[in-house]
Amino acid sequence: MRQLMIAEPFQMVQREVDKPIIEKSHDVLLKITHIGICGTDTHAFAGEQPFFSYPRVLGHELAAIVEEVGEDVTDIRVGDRATVIPYIHCGECAACRRGQTNCCKSLKVLGVHMDGGMGEYIVVDESIVITDNSVPGDLLAIVEPLAIGAHAVRRSELMKDDTVLVIGAGPIGLGAARFAKLRGAKTILMDLNSERLEEGREWTGADDVIVVNDDVMVQLHEKFNGELPTVVFDATGNQHSMESAFHYAENSGTLVFIGLMKKTITFSDPEFHSKELTLKSSRNATLEDFETVMHYMQSGEIKQGYVTKKIAFDEAISYFEAKKYNTNKAQIYFE
Repeated sequence: MRQLMIAEPFQMVQREVDKPIIEKSHDVLLKITHIGICGTDTHAFAGEQPFFSYPRVLGHELAAIVEEVGEDVTDIRVGDRATVIPYIHCGECAACRRGQTNCCKSLKVLGVHMDGGMGEYIVVDESIVITDNSVPGDLLAIVEPLAIGAHAVRRSELMKDDTVLVIGAGPIGLGAARFAKLRGAKTILMDLNSERLEEGREWTGADDVIVVNDDVMVQLHEKFNGELPTVVFDATGNQHSMESAFHYAENSGTLVFIGLMKKTITFSDPEFHSKELTLKSSRNATLEDFETVMHYMQSGEIKQGYVTKKIAFDEAISYFEAKKYNTNKAQIYFE
């Protein structure tokens, strides 16, 4: 079967490998139909991804058709459409015992810590497979990135009367904005790119947008009726943006960092204390978040338009090498 592998930074190759086979009774063989490309993948290609080693097969945003199941698999059937929860947790550590499997102490993520699904087939345990024959493959492959946004909103404990600023109108930020809107909160998107903001506003249903410039604080007060937002999500993974976000939250507000980077964040402790801010990180997602996304897909609240670039599998290497990622969500498909 065909498979894409990063041998080292900036070196992606297509290779022929044996089709994987079922070896355990709870295994599921998936024929991949769609593969999402995210910042984790592009950062890994450039050698900038934390917790990453080479060589590695990418691919953790997956849609597939079930081709074969192990003898003890009962709830998954051949021919089912499926996606996967790519986070492999131990089930025994303190975080897992508390239901926070997304931050398991020994967490491994497909396509990051272990080889993923950027090929024609993959075998996974049934425990991470979610099937839904009512949702098309191109949507199933975006469940994972949207679940990250859904998890961040759940982490924030957002209420209907809250006002929300989402910084970063990329795939993760748009997911957070959409789920904030679905909770009934006034939601504003902020980004450097005005074109990306307008596309994001249309897809998320955000109430307004802010283009980052020297007047950000003025714009915030204008958009939020003289106040600042009560909940701020930063989905940029950019040091300057993340440090600036402390200034954007209203007194008693909540700041949630979804983005990840290698550097150290610093902030003013007097300002942090005087505002009595709540600072949270948000990592990955749990089954509950995947189920939330699936629910809204089934109800029609998650619409097409999130994926803005589609790439045939044989064109994927050229896409990575061009390094032109100025699109919301790119997705590889098999012809």
